[in-house]
Amino acid sequence: MIELTIDRLTNGGRGCGRYDGKTVFVPLTAPGDTVRCRIVTAKKRYAEAELVEVLSTAADRIAPVCAYFGDCGGCQWQFLPYAAQLDAKVQIFTELLTRQAGIADVSLCAPLSAPDPWHYRGRAQFKCHATAAGLAIGFYRRNSHHVVAIDTCPILADRLNQALALLRQHLPSAPAARQISQIDVQVGADGRLRVTLIFQGEAPDRLLSFLTPLFAAEKIALAIQYGHKTALKVAADEDDLFITVAEPPLELRYRTGGFVQVNQAQNRQLVVQMLRDAGDLRGRRVLDLYCGIGNFSLPLARRAGQVVGVEEYGPAIADAQRNAAQARLNNCSFHARDAVGAAIALWGDGFDLVLLDPPRSGAAEVVPELVRLRPSRIIYVSCDPATLARDLKVLIKGGYRLVATRVVDMFPQTFHIESISVLERVADR
Repeated sequence: MIELTIDRLTNGGRGCGRYDGKTVFVPLTAPGDTVRCRIVTAKKRYAEAELVEVLSTAADRIAPVCAYFGDCGGCQWQFLPYAAQLDAKVQIFTELLTRQAGIADVSLCAPLSAPDPWHYRGRAQFKCHATAAGLAIGFYRRNSHHVVAIDTCPILADRLNQALALLRQHLPSAPAARQISQIDVQVGADGRLRVTLIFQGEAPDRLLSFLTPLFAAEKIALAIQYGHKTALKVAADEDDLFITVAEPPLELRYRTGGFVQVNQAQNRQLVVQMLRDAGDLRGRRVLDLYCGIGNFSLPLARRAGQVVGVEEYGPAIADAQRNAAQARLNNCSFHARDAVGAAIALWGDGFDLVLLDPPRSGAAEVVPELVRLRPSRIIYVSCDPATLARDLKVLIKGGYRLVATRVVDMFPQTFHIESISVLERVADR
């Protein structure tokens, strides 16, 4: 057992301090806390510990809003005021770019704070586990696959908490409920709900027969996925959900299994910022890699000469094409293919702007292709600062300079950091 004072927060959400010449990482701690902790992993230069007791608290520490905080693994920073969370994310982001990307003078712009740090999640995955006491519905405990049963969550949109209450009421008595491992719940811009049950059995018909009238009465779309992602059975209210972006609003519809950002209000801010960063696109060609349902492609198409979107998930491309047709945008085309190799295959007369919005793993195989093709401008939307730093290092070494970057706080109460960065090609050398 050791005692130490926490001096900063780190990527991953843990606080850290120094003890006996080593950095010690301690979850659920804030800068200024003095804590007693137990070492669980000791390495040559650092150690990982578990919190035993907070001996004295940081000046700005506050009481968490959620009764499950500390047990549920969804949030890490509810004990910090929102302004302190945002400051920590900016500091962590800047340090990562400096240390890992080798950027000595980060051109950091003001962060995009969330309009509301609570009730922002429009999408959630509830985990399920059959116990002797019944079906537990909730989220995983920190660092485990143990399900913490919850009855409400303060970062979920109100409609998702209403859906959770309905699920807790009806699922435990449903046939074959013990074979449900996960429940995906989404809310659209108009408040409509969609529930997708991940079913581990082979015959969901009895379960569907039981639930369909209950969900239909509540006007909630219901689907069951079993076997694999393509084995999807829609049970009630087949209409797609939609989000809105840009001004005047564009409706982007997406089917079951499609991806949209969990924070719709913040996504709208992100799209506005992306358009500002893109600048004057009249007559310009734009390539949007990892385009999804057209979240960035279609707002860009309103301003550009031509937009080409690339997305590996075929149903999302079908949604993007449908959304473009609904918006009467005929200057964009979409391709269902891997982003790797797409820029080379589609380059033609070249693109003036390339937009990247990769998954958490980043775009390690794509950025060398862009260095070779040399578009004049790149916008990189990232959900992981570590992989962003890795990719920026390659781009900067390959002849680009970082002209602007900023944190976009898509996930308040958590350590997750979204960002948007702008790069320009340096004159030929």
